[in-house]
Amino acid sequence: MKNTLLTFVLVFSLLVLPMFINNASAQPPPPPPQDIPIDGGLFLLIAAGAAYGARKFYKQQKNTQE
Repeated sequence: MKNTLLTFVLVFSLLVLPMFINNASAQPPPPPPQDIPIDGGLFLLIAAGAAYGARKFYKQQKNTQE
């Protein structure tokens, strides 16, 4: 009984399961990713960097004068 069940499972897995695997791989490729706009956030980052640089420069100038 145990031997026939093992044989049945082995034959089933070798004959039937490859059909399911073959059908699963026939899907079309995914669509290409969409472009992401860079507009307002980039301006804010540049402005923050400029303000930070100006503050560091101001503090450096203030320390050298003292």
